Amino acid sequence: GPCPIETSGTRSHFAVTDFPEESGWSAVVQQQDGDSLSVSLCSPPSARIGRYSLTLETSTGYQGTSCHIGDFVLLFNAWHPEDTVFLRDEDERREYVLSQQGLIYQGARDYITSVPWNFGQFEDDILSICLELLDTNPKFLRDQNRDCSRRNDPVYIGRVVSAMVNCNDEDQGVLAGRWDNNYEDGMSPMAWIGSVDILKRWKKFGCQPVKYGQCWVFAAVACTVMRCLGIPSRVVTNYNSAHDTNGNLVIDRYLSETGEEERRSRDMIWNFHCWVESWMARPDLEPSYDGWQALDPTPQEKSEGVFCCGPAPVRAIKEGDLRLKYDIPFIFAEVNADVVYWVVQHDGMQKKSTHSSVVGKNISTKSVGRDSREDITHTYKYPEGSEKEREVFAKAEHETSSLREEDEGLHLKIKLSEGANNGHDFDVFAVINNNTDTERVCRLMLCARTASYNGTVGPQCGMKDLLNVTIAPWTEQRVPLRILYEKYRESLTQDNIIKVVALLTEYQTGDVIVAIRDVYIQNPEIKIRILGEPMQKRKLVAEISLVNPLAVPLNNCMFVVEGTGLTDGQQIKELEEPVEPQAVAKFRLDFVPSQAGLHKLMVDFESDKLTGVKGYRNVIIAPQPK
Repeated sequence: GPCPIETSGTRSHFAVTDFPEESGWSAVVQQQDGDSLSVSLCSPPSARIGRYSLTLETSTGYQGTSCHIGDFVLLFNAWHPEDTVFLRDEDERREYVLSQQGLIYQGARDYITSVPWNFGQFEDDILSICLELLDTNPKFLRDQNRDCSRRNDPVYIGRVVSAMVNCNDEDQGVLAGRWDNNYEDGMSPMAWIGSVDILKRWKKFGCQPVKYGQCWVFAAVACTVMRCLGIPSRVVTNYNSAHDTNGNLVIDRYLSETGEEERRSRDMIWNFHCWVESWMARPDLEPSYDGWQALDPTPQEKSEGVFCCGPAPVRAIKEGDLRLKYDIPFIFAEVNADVVYWVVQHDGMQKKSTHSSVVGKNISTKSVGRDSREDITHTYKYPEGSEKEREVFAKAEHETSSLREEDEGLHLKIKLSEGANNGHDFDVFAVINNNTDTERVCRLMLCARTASYNGTVGPQCGMKDLLNVTIAPWTEQRVPLRILYEKYRESLTQDNIIKVVALLTEYQTGDVIVAIRDVYIQNPEIKIRILGEPMQKRKLVAEISLVNPLAVPLNNCMFVVEGTGLTDGQQIKELEEPVEPQAVAKFRLDFVPSQAGLHKLMVDFESDKLTGVKGYRNVIIAPQPK
């Protein structure tokens, strides 16, 4: 830092010795050859991370000289048992510290998709940018000595990074968030395929926020910064994620009798929400809270006056220990809040519906060493309906929902016929089960609208209102709704989601049942063929193609390709001609891999009508022959 002081742990003065010293900095002579000396430095586990300058002082009797040897950067060390970020398993260290590429889960709870992401924490300039991010944070600007002296604490670093990845505090943060589908003056959040481009843009334009990010972009950039500094980290996705603004652990939603949202409360249910988990000890808490900590850099609520969230021990979220640091009530609500749907009748009366959708589903992260999904929901919550879950809810002063599905009565579900592909019509079905001995007569409302992943809905793209549905005892009835491409094509957002709401009103009792399903509209597949023998420092060719599935031409088509160790930064190819319906957009990319090992070649496709289409191919590069 700018003002190194021994008492702050930012300066150390030590003699060359024969053996390393565990408790402080030490220098040990390794080898002496004539007038050249080889010395190894050893840092204590409590050392502050960051850039150090190294000076050698020598004295012969009466005369002393001092020379500056050079600078080095010290990181956290997940391999050292005494370090606060020590992680025991080597495979986990490879995945969560060393891996520069990964997968982030998106889509919908019923149709989980993954997008490739280039974390690139060891790419050129990224370390110096991450250190600059620490030196731009307001705590550093307020008190440089105090900030630098706390840089041996991953809890403190995590909190700073969580705040600095967003710019909502006007703190020269990295990313500006936007969720309204108007991204013309920047990059659409769906277009990014890596953190390197974002961090380099932030640096290049004088630490001005990069436009635009959404939750997975904030989380992925924070994951890059944390891994770069040596802290094991991963991006996790929570499906049906609650945003509880008033802290009552209940999300109230209001629907009209035709299934349209009424009176928007600030409480929302996001289709999915991403945050980061980082692995660290919590010496400020009891030992049982060491391990994965949730950090959320997406700006949602303020914590101690700043838009940041965490680190919150995942164990504390599971146990309902809401009073521990930091921000546990907010994350507890994201995975546990109850949703109550109120149907607002034409006379203004509100009727509470029965609805079995629960938040906090399929919490997902990439598996260690494999491109598959690991479900980590059990680390955040006990099994639903279990005795342990009730205990936790009681501790958190939260009434567990009594809306667990009962077997008898009427049941309503929404099902999808087969895949919903962009450019095509498809069917959804309301499935009604009458598990009683009596015939039931109902009104069924089915309404489909395009939607964004944060829960906001657009125009209607399909509707059916049946006033007289009769369901015989102990039978099932399926009512189809066809959703036409010509109806959704103009209003489908880049999130590719259509929200289908079904309302079943029973005439005899007046009871209303609500069912909701988010249908993910699938983009076409990007095909990637690798030609040539994959070897370090030898030219390879990638053939990249995609079929236009729409009934209209695609204009302004562009492929963006990147892959750590494969391409030299981002490669961009703009197609000169429009791509006609059912025609193939394709190009060939020459590249020379710089690193051996397993790498991901990642591709993003953009155009006027089809955006944020992602694909990747794993490539194993053989080492250059000696």
